[in-house]
Amino acid sequence: MSVRTSRTRLATVAASVVLAAFSVTACTDNGDTGDIASTSGPTLRPTVPASPTSVAPVGTTGKPPVAGPAPGSAKPSPNVPASKSAAGQAPEAAKPVTCTGADTRTTAAPLNRPVNHMLLTVTNTGPGTCYLHGYPAVRFGEAQSVPPVITDSKPQAVVTLKPGESGYASVNLSSTDGTDNTNGYTANSLEVYFHGPSGNESVGAAAHPSLPAKGVYVDDSLKVTYWQQSMDDAVSW
Repeated sequence: MSVRTSRTRLATVAASVVLAAFSVTACTDNGDTGDIASTSGPTLRPTVPASPTSVAPVGTTGKPPVAGPAPGSAKPSPNVPASKSAAGQAPEAAKPVTCTGADTRTTAAPLNRPVNHMLLTVTNTGPGTCYLHGYPAVRFGEAQSVPPVITDSKPQAVVTLKPGESGYASVNLSSTDGTDNTNGYTANSLEVYFHGPSGNESVGAAAHPSLPAKGVYVDDSLKVTYWQQSMDDAVSW
């Protein structure tokens, strides 16, 4: 065989190899055969998202929901104004008033010393200060008039009672020596009336303190003291 013939055959074989490679490449590019992943070109597979995309429900705007009150929590009332601080809303102190049977408690207790005397005690049960003006206007039984006051027993100032405090007055029921025992009688009931600032009229409700079961004996010497701030001052007359 000549050298020329050998070279011709080698060229023919090389050409056949090139044509075969071209055929394989063409089949692969047309998608008929071959592995897509084994090619060196860009991949044709769709990109899978790392996480699923949230889709807003039908009928929503896609905006994040607004946080509402926690379950069980009370909803604020739109008609109730916010309360102010305690310092700005301190309750106003009740204005002083005249003591009456409506805002006091009155007791009547016979005394052993001095004899034939009775002590009246008035305690303020109201929310504020009250004044005991003048003297008690007392009425024993069915008496038609009130006894006079002992003028010298008048205190220097009006008796002032804060809530819970007490004022006092004593009642001379009858003569201690029996010389003024005219028109005497036994009384089983007592009413106590309170004077206003002028001292000439009774105001408000009367008090009805209880008397001993046997009653008390009174006569024409019956008289009372002015209201006193202390018990000692009241029983000294």
